[in-house]
Amino acid sequence: MPRLETGSRFPALSIPAVGGGHITLPDDLAGSFGVVLVYRGSWCPYCNAQLASFSRHYDKLVELGAKVVAFSVDDEPAAAELAAKHKLRFPVGHSADGPVIAAATGAHLNDEPRYLHSTGFVLDPDGSVLTAVYANGPIGRLVAEDVIGFLRYVEGRAA
Repeated sequence: MPRLETGSRFPALSIPAVGGGHITLPDDLAGSFGVVLVYRGSWCPYCNAQLASFSRHYDKLVELGAKVVAFSVDDEPAAAELAAKHKLRFPVGHSADGPVIAAATGAHLNDEPRYLHSTGFVLDPDGSVLTAVYANGPIGRLVAEDVIGFLRYVEGRAA
């Protein structure tokens, strides 16, 4: 499956959101920098650490004009429990269709059990990919501090 390259338009996706409604990408991030975090599942300790870190750094990301969303193939109860456990301050999606997401984004899909490997995207305000990080195992993912530094760099280049 082809990966999304820098400059490519992020594909249109709709993922059910914890608590109701949908996360509609890239539309829900339009006009802001976007951070899209695809996580393996609530059972993954690395994903838990990543999501908790993005929540802790959320105010800095918002100051830089960024919106964050995360999703996985977890069912709603598992995703809701994860969001509550880490007091996640951004929308969390659940029940993502793994094969559809993999085909649209190039994320690696694990077959048994079925889940998406960690994949992260930073989008510019028009929905184009600024950078993408793909993992095909438990480690290798976007780090909140790196995203903050990257957004500061991008803003500085534009000034």
